[in-house]
Amino acid sequence: MWSYALEKPNTGSIFNIAWSIDGTQLAGACGNGHVIFAHVVEQRWEWKNFEITLIKRRTMEVHNVINDAVDLLEFRDRVIKASLNYGHLVVSTSLQCYVFSTKNWNTPLIFDLKEGTVSLILQAERHFLLVDGGGLYLYSYEGRLISSPKFPGMRTDILNVQTVSLSNDTLAVKDKADEKVIYIFEALSGKPLGDGKPLTHKAEIVEIALDQKGLTSERKIAFIDKNRDLYITSVKRFGKEQKIVKIGTMVQTLAWNDTSNILCGIQDTRFTVWYYPNTVYVDKDLLPKTLYEKDASEFSKNPQIVSFVGNQITIRRADGSLIHLNISPYPAILHEYVSSSKWEDAVRLCRFVKDQTMWACLAAMAVANKDMATAEIAYASIGEIDKVQYINSIKDLPSKESRMAHILLFSGNTQEAETLLLQTGLIYQAIQVNINLYNWDRALELAVKHKTHVDTVLAYRQKFLEDFGKKETNKRFLQYAEGLEVDWNKIKAKIEMEIARERERAAASPAVRASVTVQQ
Repeated sequence: MWSYALEKPNTGSIFNIAWSIDGTQLAGACGNGHVIFAHVVEQRWEWKNFEITLIKRRTMEVHNVINDAVDLLEFRDRVIKASLNYGHLVVSTSLQCYVFSTKNWNTPLIFDLKEGTVSLILQAERHFLLVDGGGLYLYSYEGRLISSPKFPGMRTDILNVQTVSLSNDTLAVKDKADEKVIYIFEALSGKPLGDGKPLTHKAEIVEIALDQKGLTSERKIAFIDKNRDLYITSVKRFGKEQKIVKIGTMVQTLAWNDTSNILCGIQDTRFTVWYYPNTVYVDKDLLPKTLYEKDASEFSKNPQIVSFVGNQITIRRADGSLIHLNISPYPAILHEYVSSSKWEDAVRLCRFVKDQTMWACLAAMAVANKDMATAEIAYASIGEIDKVQYINSIKDLPSKESRMAHILLFSGNTQEAETLLLQTGLIYQAIQVNINLYNWDRALELAVKHKTHVDTVLAYRQKFLEDFGKKETNKRFLQYAEGLEVDWNKIKAKIEMEIARERERAAASPAVRASVTVQQ
């Protein structure tokens, strides 16, 4: 806690005080029998080149620091809440909501509020959220009510910026009744996302944040739990399991960038920026190389990140003072190039910047977008020679499905790779993938089920055991090995025939093959 202002009214001792419900007025019982009323003023909001100050109960001053222009905004009733972001100022008074564009301060859009006590305003690029005693209301910047999401046992009075998060397509709200649960809604319809089941974590959740850019299908949510571990997961589920991955420890506060999916946080004594958090789904080993870290001791105890706009981060220290930090603008430019598939520009940028962190980000981005030519250049630039060799081996595979499956394997998505191969009838390749990963039971199960290459599995298993000087103890392998002679010449001929057949299929029906898509 810190002191904003000190007033010494000439009223004797103040024996009792009470705040109004909206937190903007204060009443005090004085020793001389008077009642004193006070109002909160001088609140400030900043965004890019605009600085807005509440100078009176019903008046705001807008200062454009670029041209020193000053505008006064007058309101009919007293200002209760305000938010400035994404080129718009949203102000709620006791009866109305005003929406100003930073391009024109003269003609705000005004609509009436059902309840006057707005307790929270959250903004995204396309719309904003109002929270009052009655519920959650999502409005467009034209003042149109888009949706009003609801969930069981909803209590709006306790929601704040740490427990609600909004992006262009998604709204996330932490449950108060069960603090391990996050409800996720489609912003436009207000309905629960996907199958309607909320996101559930193993420990209580403290803070949540949705990323702001990119495709809806790739929307990510980051959250801190009570152990101060930082996790990231996709809001949409592909398959049964939701992959919740830990990417940081001892994290006190976090924020996503407003224009690209870069995450920053303060963990322990370090200020950390995850330039491409999605790396954890693509190549876990690469994640530490995509981070920027800085000593955070200057922020003192319990700092809070207020905003992350462009390449500037604003942090509030425990004494209330604000500190502004700047990070490199290049990672955001790299994100922009990749989202537009400008791979040559991305490579050129990394060569210009000559930074290992940038190359590591580009490598992960290229693999995520299945651009293996760019991935090869990026991995070579950070000295990951084994991965360059693996990418080269992917290029030589006979069909698009095989290449896609091995890209999935490269990212550690074994189950998805196998499913893709089985769906497209590449049974041998699915078996071989499991042999390469030493998933012997699964390899044999597939061979027996599809009545093909049982001898191939047994031959590779036998060679594996011989290399390690061990004997077969697995009952299923012993059962199928009975009376079966391993002939490597036959097996090699069969494998060559499978590869030739796959090449023929790929050449015969490119249009059909190209239609196969994989969701990570």
